[in-house]
Amino acid sequence: MEIFTTMRSLQAILVIFLMFLPFHTLNASTLDDIRSRGQLICGVNAGLSGFAEKGASDQWRGFDVDFCRAVSTAIFSDPLKITFVPLTAEERFDALKAGKVDLLSRNSTWTMTRDINLELEFVGVIYYDGQGFMVRKAQGLISALELGGVKICLISGTTTDPNVRAYFKAQKIETEIIAFNSRAELLVAYDAGKCDAYASDRSALAADRVKLKNPDELIILPEVISKEPLGPVVLEGDSQWVDLVRWTLFALINAEEIGWTSDHEKNSKAENGPEREALTKAAIAVAQKLNLKDDWVADVIGKVGNYSEVFDKNLGEGSPLRLSRGLNALWNKGGILYAPPMR
Repeated sequence: MEIFTTMRSLQAILVIFLMFLPFHTLNASTLDDIRSRGQLICGVNAGLSGFAEKGASDQWRGFDVDFCRAVSTAIFSDPLKITFVPLTAEERFDALKAGKVDLLSRNSTWTMTRDINLELEFVGVIYYDGQGFMVRKAQGLISALELGGVKICLISGTTTDPNVRAYFKAQKIETEIIAFNSRAELLVAYDAGKCDAYASDRSALAADRVKLKNPDELIILPEVISKEPLGPVVLEGDSQWVDLVRWTLFALINAEEIGWTSDHEKNSKAENGPEREALTKAAIAVAQKLNLKDDWVADVIGKVGNYSEVFDKNLGEGSPLRLSRGLNALWNKGGILYAPPMR
């Protein structure tokens, strides 16, 4: 009798213990769930030119969108097996934690507070950015130090708000901060003249400038007031999924470095070169642990392109945003972008 009583007590303790385990540890792996579903669910910006937006044919496009396509290709050998979920800045992390998306590819800044307190995993930096200010040329301003007494609009739930307040406090400049819940609301207010300046990541300012009335009459001031390393985000606790997303990102960057592109006609040097051979062998060596096909990297580069191709198409100087690579140039071409070796 005492044995049965003890066993029942142990079972009760086990049940209580399991109740308090994180939900995702009680289920199949993220990759298993995605494969079973037949779709990757990717959280993206609700509408940011060059990064994530719906085109005329109702198809999603953009820099962050293409990263989702790269991950989908690694999993399914198909860049189109994705459901895109548009999320506001305030919704994004809660949606990820609630399991509404598998991956957040949505211009999100990697910070210690978010990384640790929210129990999230930033897999790497996909875009090095910094916050700044956009104003109208007619205002005659050439520096953020001239923004005293003006109304500055920004989006709530982002790192912009505390960074802007800290910047002007340090400069002993009085301003009026107006926060909006969504980018759409802010842009309407800016066009209506309710804002004298718009503060955000400089990439976002460039993206939104093309949506505003008379974009040629708007300028981005030279000051960069913060560090904004933007990167894809997943939940902690599934190391296989973290590794898969992380090394898909690093594959894009490493492929650019060795000249491996989606254009087979331009791949003569990379095709049989020692760098590509080493990268391919390394990808095959880990494919089983990642539960991917041996040629997963070749699939990703062939169907989505390397980092340079994705950047140039969506953000580069030939795109409506006309952004230079800047800090996002490779480390051996004047920037700070590089990925850990894959071999």
